[in-house]
Amino acid sequence: MSLYERWCDATREKDKRKYYWTYVEKHGGRDEIQGDLAETIRSHYDRLERIAEDVDRLGYKVAAEILSEAIPQTSKGRSGDLGEILATELVEEEIGLRVPVRRLRYKDGRNMAMRGDDFIGAGYDSKGEKLWLLKGEAKSNKVLGKATVTSARKVLNRDSGRCTPDSLLFVANRLLESNDPDDNALGRSLRDEVGLKSLRADRIDHMLFTVSGNGPHASLKQDLEATGANRDQYVVNIHVEDHQDFIAAMYQEAEDLGDD
Repeated sequence: MSLYERWCDATREKDKRKYYWTYVEKHGGRDEIQGDLAETIRSHYDRLERIAEDVDRLGYKVAAEILSEAIPQTSKGRSGDLGEILATELVEEEIGLRVPVRRLRYKDGRNMAMRGDDFIGAGYDSKGEKLWLLKGEAKSNKVLGKATVTSARKVLNRDSGRCTPDSLLFVANRLLESNDPDDNALGRSLRDEVGLKSLRADRIDHMLFTVSGNGPHASLKQDLEATGANRDQYVVNIHVEDHQDFIAAMYQEAEDLGDD
């Protein structure tokens, strides 16, 4: 069972190519997924096998110190990163596209926000032939309001709704560095798209993903209603009432690798 199935109750609405999804924590759901989510958080900052090697070589305490150097130490930085992490997991669990590069592993500094698209989903159509992309913007706020939603939509619409070339090229190049031939093939397709810009709008979906303490603000549904229907449009809210305490607790557990 997936992370979201165990953690939240979901309400899903669909109108043609528009999807409005809201999630609320189940009773006991957080306890059910806390350990797995902590591990997922770690995996977005470093490979789990590399962390395990650090533990074997240096012990839990030193390995935890190494991991913490990659993890933001500010509440704002952690909030933003967790939004991207949760969005990535949702795309892979619920939509079936890959988010093939864990971009938080490549930050210039642990407390710095990365430029470019927050997350890019990639894959192929049902026949496995034509490239399909998802451009995503993630927001994590104690109190979500209209200004944040408007700002996120503006980012999704820039570059004519396409993934920004620098973001797409970053993902492509990481995939081309892989030893996996499937990664190489997808990376080649993405790199070609940077130059050719051949994908039609109906094969570049959008997702506006939000995590908030106040639940789905009315502006989310209004935003979705105002968007075009020439691509799949996903608007998502995860309601976590104790938003900031939740983030602090999850990062504390993620940084705690245990003891000797």
